[in-house]
Amino acid sequence: MKGLTEKLVRGLSKAKNEPSWVLEMRLRGLKAWSSLEMPSYLPDISELNLAEIETYVKPKTEMVSNWDKVPKEIRETFDSLGIPEAEKENLAGVGAQYDSEIVYHNIKREVEKTGVVYLPIEEALRSKKYEKLVREHFLKLVPPEDHKFQALHAAVFSGGSFIYVPPETEVEFPLQSYYRLNAPGAGQFEHTLIIVDEGASLHFIEGCSAPKYNVANLHAGCVEVYVGKNAKMKFSTVESWSKNMYNLNTKRAIVEEGGEILWVTGNFGSKVSMLYPTTVLNGTGAKAEYIGVSLASSGQNLDTGAKVIHLASDTCSTIDMRSIVKDGGISTTRTLAYVAPGVSGVKSYTNCKSLILDSESVSNAIPEVKVLSDGAEVAHEASVGKLSEEALFYLQSKGISEEKARGMLVSGFTTEVSKELPVEYAMEMNNLIKMEIEGTA
Repeated sequence: MKGLTEKLVRGLSKAKNEPSWVLEMRLRGLKAWSSLEMPSYLPDISELNLAEIETYVKPKTEMVSNWDKVPKEIRETFDSLGIPEAEKENLAGVGAQYDSEIVYHNIKREVEKTGVVYLPIEEALRSKKYEKLVREHFLKLVPPEDHKFQALHAAVFSGGSFIYVPPETEVEFPLQSYYRLNAPGAGQFEHTLIIVDEGASLHFIEGCSAPKYNVANLHAGCVEVYVGKNAKMKFSTVESWSKNMYNLNTKRAIVEEGGEILWVTGNFGSKVSMLYPTTVLNGTGAKAEYIGVSLASSGQNLDTGAKVIHLASDTCSTIDMRSIVKDGGISTTRTLAYVAPGVSGVKSYTNCKSLILDSESVSNAIPEVKVLSDGAEVAHEASVGKLSEEALFYLQSKGISEEKARGMLVSGFTTEVSKELPVEYAMEMNNLIKMEIEGTA
């Protein structure tokens, strides 16, 4: 299915056997897509011909809960990514999406017995049991009219996961969804909806990848996270898209009284990225922390960062963003700290650090601080540097090659991010960085 028409949207909804209210959401997205302008600060996406993007690619399989029943050619892809092995060893459940549909979804029985719900989003949308809960939250935190690409997402979303954690329930091991866009010239528009109820806790891991093609691919997914009173949420992502990908993704969370969220993000690959996980601190004492790293090399323009909106008193937030640029890459770190009128006891700190590895690369920091209350302590700092020649010389004097020494120093620069990731994801991130840094002059 190419392009974006009412016929396509209605056909997609009918094929998925969706209730009428979901179709209404899709049609709202279609209407908003026609009326909204492109974001004024959007990096150059002139090579992305949206009329030629396949908005829906159905894999030649149905969803199963047994890896052995996944078709061999698809299973081999996920085997190479280590997903089945990770599930066996240290995950409470896994969802795996291939192009536009979930092909595997499973949750461990002992976790399911606690009342935790982990379903493909389409199954949740059709469910009578969860309809009220899903309908109250789906596309409410990030509505179709939010921006141009969210409108596109709302119109053609397909795949993704729904998670609900009941009150006072701790999910001891992470849940993970992995998104693989395998078709050339296609788009992926998965939707993730997470509700962590009062006093509950969850760690969710999101992985994304795609093979390299000589045509543009598009990723315009959406994540909505609801963190209840005194609940805790950790959301980890390593996005290792190929460099023909346009990654125009939206992530947003709302945190109630005493709740906490930690975002851990690694942005690699993609030709263009625009991604700024946003947290709305809606209850007294709510907390948000964002730790992220991006690496842009030749032909890449990565526009990333984070936003925090303080709507309640005694809330606090930190944003710690690291960016690395080499071989003429462009990195832009865009952050926002907003404090609403009438709130007090707010603390917010933003720190942006950039490491430039050559004279052709560009690193930008665009912080926005908007404080509409006297009862706030808000600080921002940014720094730009290059690899220390003294440190390089010292490491080489110990018999370490220049290439390995550079890699060690860059890994040290990203330690704050990797230490917050599960071991296998930290290893993946460090390997991605090592591959990019190899041969840097």
